Amino acid sequence: MKTYLQRMGRSLMLPVATLPAAALLMGIGHALPSTWAFALFLQAGANAILSNLPMLFAVGLALGMSVDKSGAAALSGLVAMLVPMFVLDPVQVATYYHTTVGKINPAFGAIKSNVLIGIVAGLVAAALYNKFHETKLPMALSFFSGKRLVPILASVTMLIISGLLLVIWPPMYDALVAFGKFMVGLGALGAGLYGLFNRLLIPTGLHQALNSVFWFNVAGINDIGKFWSGDGIRGVTGMYQAGFFPIMMFGLPAGAYAIYKNALPERKKETASLMLAAGVASFFTGVTEPLEFSFMFVAWPLYVLHAIFTGFSLGLAAFMHWIAGFAFSGGLVDYILSFHLPLADKPYMLIVQGLLMAVIYYFGFDFAIKKFNLMTPGREPVESTDGGDQIIEDSNDDKYTTKAKKVYIAIGGADNIKIVDSCATRLRLQLNDTSLIDEKALKRAGAAGVNVVDKNNLQVVIGTDVQFVDTALAKLNDANIPLSDLTISTDNPVAEDQAIESKAVDAPKPVTELLHSVANGQFVDITQVADDTFSQKMLGDGFAIEPSDNTIVSPVDGVITTVFPTKHALGIKTNDGVEILVHMGLDTVELKGEPFSVKVNDGDQVVAGDTLALMDLDQVKAAGKQTTIEIVMTNMDHVGNLKFDNIKEVNHGQVIGAVTTK
Repeated sequence: MKTYLQRMGRSLMLPVATLPAAALLMGIGHALPSTWAFALFLQAGANAILSNLPMLFAVGLALGMSVDKSGAAALSGLVAMLVPMFVLDPVQVATYYHTTVGKINPAFGAIKSNVLIGIVAGLVAAALYNKFHETKLPMALSFFSGKRLVPILASVTMLIISGLLLVIWPPMYDALVAFGKFMVGLGALGAGLYGLFNRLLIPTGLHQALNSVFWFNVAGINDIGKFWSGDGIRGVTGMYQAGFFPIMMFGLPAGAYAIYKNALPERKKETASLMLAAGVASFFTGVTEPLEFSFMFVAWPLYVLHAIFTGFSLGLAAFMHWIAGFAFSGGLVDYILSFHLPLADKPYMLIVQGLLMAVIYYFGFDFAIKKFNLMTPGREPVESTDGGDQIIEDSNDDKYTTKAKKVYIAIGGADNIKIVDSCATRLRLQLNDTSLIDEKALKRAGAAGVNVVDKNNLQVVIGTDVQFVDTALAKLNDANIPLSDLTISTDNPVAEDQAIESKAVDAPKPVTELLHSVANGQFVDITQVADDTFSQKMLGDGFAIEPSDNTIVSPVDGVITTVFPTKHALGIKTNDGVEILVHMGLDTVELKGEPFSVKVNDGDQVVAGDTLALMDLDQVKAAGKQTTIEIVMTNMDHVGNLKFDNIKEVNHGQVIGAVTTK
């Protein structure tokens, strides 16, 4: 049951990921003069998302909970939601009882906006898909076999459930609303309790279920929806969001600094790298998992302290009626977007509260670490994380493949792996036996945190680039690579010496290579790409092109090292060792390769201007994705300098800059 709820929590992230789009539209719309038609147009676009959250939850859960993330499951989720939306509409209910709409219980009017119904529809559709998507019907009905059968079953099942809801929904809805009113009536105390349990549930992944009650329209609270649509009460609506900003923008980064300050001298450099990356992610985007998981289990009293501080922050903001809201998380981006919204109340005071929380976190963490000798990152004995077998690297391996190999070895290889999956920042692995993992090796592989959920479930915090490691790890598992093919034992000095000798080369001299445009279109500075992973250079430095046609060509001379299974990206390594990721579009991994036709294979030699792939721009746009192509140098330790010409309009193969190796 626990594992099921964790999968559900992970799947809820998919529909929730649509909310930043609504936040952007609403934030810009309210920042513009209210008399502008364009401002109202943007706000209407945001409300198009906010008013259809139950449908998005149904589709997202059906997709995320299905065994193979099939589009047929998503379609079944949509069908499952449409049935109660229509069947239980007050107009329809009135016809059943031969009465007027005015005499129908108002609970039925809330069906279309209640995400609980969407969650039920999504879970029902996913369960039906998982059980019947391979069902074979008799020849006469064979057209409806397999995946085509599932939407039919979903409609029938939800019709039966709708019949039950016709009787039980009014009292159920009244109970949910009563709970919502009770929690809101607690005011600052209720907000503080929510903040406390929100953090305490994160290790289990069940916090998303709690969030849905307070943030969305399950119990009538709908804190996010009401805040962004402006339908709530100023100074009250948003109290289950506002207190997170001081924590994520100021408190946790200050706690990270305390962890760094208490690291052993010989570990300060590696600790600084980990804490800086995690702190910056927390400040700008509100993504806190890499930081929280770094001390959640190795220093759990510190995490309890963090949960108490979070509860205090939410309670204080609610008590003072200092309100701002978020659509993704409580980072700087959401703070800026929500600043001018009608229900934002003294949001600037959250900065003052943030400075207070920074002091509380720094001195609180510093005291606890020293007082209880907590083994936070950087305080482990040096010998506790050193050593281990050497990994055999192929010349075509990129950094994600290398990290995946290390994770693969640390968790016991294919013999111990059942399912490889991931969410926003974590590998979510199902293993035969989690007791067989090497947690120290996972840390050496670059994991910010490791959470052994139970005997079969393991979470490994990688960061926002987790999907690339996920893909590489799945490849290793699918190929059933023996562990002996990936390691050289340090117990065998002869083999170790041979490995060292085989890799011994003269120190490379700096080389300058020309960079060419990958498409016809507009040059885009990497910092202007509409995705923090690229704009904040989390993967490396580079540039981007906004293409005007479908042909994508190579930016350099080199060899193809990786063609992603979803065809949306590929890797190239130049003759001088620069590793380049060509990423076509934003979030196009979700399109499962449909808009792409890749013209090269792993190991192919290419020269600048050779066609790499065709990308159907119209199909990408129709799917709601952006077509921007990102070209990123992923091994920045090998790159000395990047320089680009002052060019806006570019053509296939045109020289637009240069990269110099170290």
